Amino acid sequence: MPNSRMSVDMPWLRPRRWGLMACVLITSLAGSATLLHITASLPLAARISLLVIFVLTFSWIALSFWSALSGFVMCWCRRDPITLQRLDHPTANGTEGISRTRTAMIMPIYQEPPESTLAGLEASCRSLLAQKAQRNQDAMPQLDVFILSDTQCPEAAAKEASHVAALQQRLKGELSVHYRRRENNHGRKAGNIADFCRRWGRHYDYFVVLDADSIMGGDTVLRLIEKMHAQPAVGLIQSVPIPVGQITLFGRMVQFAAALYSPMLAAGQSFWQGDSANYWGHNAIVRTRAFMASSGLPTLSGKPPLGGELLSHDFVEAALLRRDGWQVLLDTTTTCTFRPTKAADSYESMPSNLLDFAKRDRRWLQGNLQHLRLLTGSGLHPLSRCHFFCGAFAYLSSPLWLMLLISSSVMIGVSALNDAPPALPTPCPWAFGGVTLGMLLAPKLLGLMLAVCHTPADYGGRLRLLISTLLEIVFAALLAPLMMAWHSLFIGGVLTGRAVEWNTQPRGERSLSWKEAWQPTCWITLGGTAWLLALVALSPSAALWLTPAWLGLIGSTLLVKVSSYPLGKPQQRRLSLWQTPYQQNVSVLEAYQQHLAQALASPALQALSLSPLPAELPGEMPIQSFQRHVLPADAFPPPRTEETY
Repeated sequence: MPNSRMSVDMPWLRPRRWGLMACVLITSLAGSATLLHITASLPLAARISLLVIFVLTFSWIALSFWSALSGFVMCWCRRDPITLQRLDHPTANGTEGISRTRTAMIMPIYQEPPESTLAGLEASCRSLLAQKAQRNQDAMPQLDVFILSDTQCPEAAAKEASHVAALQQRLKGELSVHYRRRENNHGRKAGNIADFCRRWGRHYDYFVVLDADSIMGGDTVLRLIEKMHAQPAVGLIQSVPIPVGQITLFGRMVQFAAALYSPMLAAGQSFWQGDSANYWGHNAIVRTRAFMASSGLPTLSGKPPLGGELLSHDFVEAALLRRDGWQVLLDTTTTCTFRPTKAADSYESMPSNLLDFAKRDRRWLQGNLQHLRLLTGSGLHPLSRCHFFCGAFAYLSSPLWLMLLISSSVMIGVSALNDAPPALPTPCPWAFGGVTLGMLLAPKLLGLMLAVCHTPADYGGRLRLLISTLLEIVFAALLAPLMMAWHSLFIGGVLTGRAVEWNTQPRGERSLSWKEAWQPTCWITLGGTAWLLALVALSPSAALWLTPAWLGLIGSTLLVKVSSYPLGKPQQRRLSLWQTPYQQNVSVLEAYQQHLAQALASPALQALSLSPLPAELPGEMPIQSFQRHVLPADAFPPPRTEETY
């Protein structure tokens, strides 16, 4: 367990957390009192049911609002949300002795397209080598790269190995690239990483985790290593990966929203999470000894979907690290400035259309619902329990919203059939609705304000920025009812015992046909149409008030189809909407495009021999228990010596 005197200084952390909690509580109480006043004419049972649903959903909105406001203040004042120091004069990271440290950059893969996967990895490696050429060798850590394959198809594995061998040949003498393929994929990605730790973990002080679609600049990787080296009490540092690379309407919208809002939202989270942040499974650096001692994952009792292997392993690994006293940080010091720099080069890809996006959400939903079983785990930090609950509630809120819409519609129908005055005021009091809508839109408007004031040129100028934001808000409003319906369906599937396989997600561009768009959305479109007709017949004013909900449902097929349309690169379009600072003049992304083009254009690769794997140095990674927690007597394995290499 680390010494508390080596911890990162986080002034006023407890008051920050209590202050946020008080703001959320006061906001929720005020909203609940208003709702009780509005529904005074309803039967007691109906009022209580509405109040329970409302408190849960409105508290969720309040938490998002106050967290975003905290991030806005930090970004506006250019303050580090953890240390509260000004970012204009950052404290230099200590590099004394860093040349003696060893770091592994690991990329777990599972039947991924090798051309794009290794193009991104090579871009990251070349960026590291460029930094090595510019820096003093005494300030450079020792770095190795591991490609950890779980690919099971023999043909795909052979193709993968040939591409890796070619990469090894290109980087020979400059950077060691190792390739290991497991015969089975037991434990999926978490088991893949655990296998690396047990076989080679004791060779390395730290490891940087990359997904198959991750790209990280060399300056970013080195900065994370320096931070980890200078802060011995830190077990994990998560960067803020920004989605890039998609050209469909959906992809461009999501990339724009992430670039505009994510830095501020991440700063807000870091402000109150402090040393108990979360882990998103990639684009992060981990202290190897701490991870091995604390983060061996158990298997949940029972069968999938709520039992068996932990799917969303990253949340759990962060919670286990924090339980043993290690600090887990969300690093936003470079993204807070809203201007991309080499020290902020942390990127990922994303699904190119709504169907692939929903399939990924279905997997995440099942994994996050498993976390509800861990809420009472022994020894967990309160914020780790909060992460578990919030991760699950991000999906559970959908059926709650659906229940709220259904109950409101039923009451409207009963009142109309009984020729009674509407059970609910029609329309709902404008002040109450306006406040709720304002809290929902506030994070977007605050992100827009920061960009307009600080970096409008990076988004194509103020006019394009304003138009792009307005269209993104409309798109998000139409998308919300569709995702509500899908998430409710997914949760129903989990509760009835239907598990999902955690397979490779589609990563390339894919425009959908009308048939592909209609099949998974027809029931939503038809259901939304029937609901609208019933509302119009019973209460036209209620139908008008609920326009955002039924419009998104009725237009779901059209939304899925149209949003998959490829727009091309922003600079190729006259309007150039939804520009982001990460689309041009970012060297690591330009290098990725070049390496990918070369890989796709090259003929079949010649058979090359893979480089031998380094000698193993076996280490233990004990399985942790959530029923009983005992602090490890020593979180550190025996110190490495030169003879172990």
